[in-house]
Amino acid sequence: MVQIKAVGDCGALVELGDSISETVNSKVMELSRKINEHSLEGILETVPAFCSVLVCYDPLKTDYNAVSKVLFQLSESLEGRTGTGGRLVEIPVCYGGSFGPDLSFVAEHGNITEEEVIRIHCSRDYRIYMLGFLPGFPYLAGMDERIFTPRLKTPRTRIPAGSIGIGGEQTGIYPMDSPGGWQLIGRTPYRLFKPEQAGRPLYEAGDSIRFVPIRREEFEEMRREQEKG
Repeated sequence: MVQIKAVGDCGALVELGDSISETVNSKVMELSRKINEHSLEGILETVPAFCSVLVCYDPLKTDYNAVSKVLFQLSESLEGRTGTGGRLVEIPVCYGGSFGPDLSFVAEHGNITEEEVIRIHCSRDYRIYMLGFLPGFPYLAGMDERIFTPRLKTPRTRIPAGSIGIGGEQTGIYPMDSPGGWQLIGRTPYRLFKPEQAGRPLYEAGDSIRFVPIRREEFEEMRREQEKG
């Protein structure tokens, strides 16, 4: 059942469910796409999340009643088809060592080897359910339960940009230096957050990510290429 709530004087929150699932999230992405395609008067942006879409509007051009009416109409025909749309983005990762200081803990927690953790982590494509916490931080669903690992009891004060972490049932990528409490298993040489760069970002909510293991030598070479760009 669709619910729409006012958020301050310039936002409307459309809730399409109360559970994290690909079907619900597909409806979220579909609604966000429909809103943007309709070019509705006064709409500034949409922010899709796990089960909801935040719609920001200009209160000098429209109001909550007008916006919520259109949102209800657009929500009535959502199909929520899974496995369609979105790009597949490959992210190279150098696992373990100084790049993945918690890889051994993840392996120990799952009663498997570090090599198995890497193999399992790279064995599937992960849907980006939402971006949040930091600009460009992807919350990725669909991780194998064998490598589910609780967050750190005491978060680190600084995690290097590009670090790949596991937090409970999810995995994600830190796009910039920041504090954080996820278990770190590797790092990508890609620079994921580029505020100075215009155009479409490397990935968006609704896309999928595939992790590809690389050696330390490849990491350094790719990082040098990133710095040139």
